[in-house]
Amino acid sequence: MNKGIYIAVSGSVLKQLELEMIAQNLANADTTGYKRQLLSFKDYLLGTDPFTSSTDMKIMSSLSYVGTDFSMGSFIKTGNSLDVAIDGRGFIALEGGLYTRKGNLKRDSEGYLITDNGRRVLGDNGPIILPEGRVEIRDNAEVLVNGLPVGTIKVVDFKDYTKLERLPNGVYRTSEEGFEAEAFLRQGYLESSNVDVVVEMVRMIETLREFEAFQKVIQTLDEAAAKVNNELGSV
Repeated sequence: MNKGIYIAVSGSVLKQLELEMIAQNLANADTTGYKRQLLSFKDYLLGTDPFTSSTDMKIMSSLSYVGTDFSMGSFIKTGNSLDVAIDGRGFIALEGGLYTRKGNLKRDSEGYLITDNGRRVLGDNGPIILPEGRVEIRDNAEVLVNGLPVGTIKVVDFKDYTKLERLPNGVYRTSEEGFEAEAFLRQGYLESSNVDVVVEMVRMIETLREFEAFQKVIQTLDEAAAKVNNELGSV
């Protein structure tokens, strides 16, 4: 088979992956604390000719990196006393060695402070328990109920964000040791996603055009190969 088809197919597959990721970013543009996903690619030359030791200079593409853009989203005022936004770098520590920037917290039936998907929020001495009453969450992450301190939300940061494993529902996991984050909590606010809808739409249009171009190349090379085979067969 013509090597050009392999090259075009490799590009087509990667553009399809990129389209799927852009679609996922757009679908989560209104999701609290969502961080947009990124793809990067690498090119490499096809193998050398074993008889001439020279490359044919044809370039293939492959997926190099699937990452996350951890830049901050904007703050949305909710007025809910259990909503918090992290102003700066860092993550809220959860039970099970998990972390999140989604600050739409709530109190469960046992009094524990939990995330919207039921994971307990950690304080300095374990999961935080909220008695009944008026909740105040200070900038330094200290939690008070009716004016009395009940704990401090543990907010940690990491040196290398590339080691954070992305899990569903805005949760992350890492084997790296965290340290106290230099950040503030804003009570009554939530962090929006960092997806710029206009930018993602432009990326989608560009990627779709590139995908269609690869498809046309594949079709043209396939038709050319079929023509050559038919003409050789008639000789």
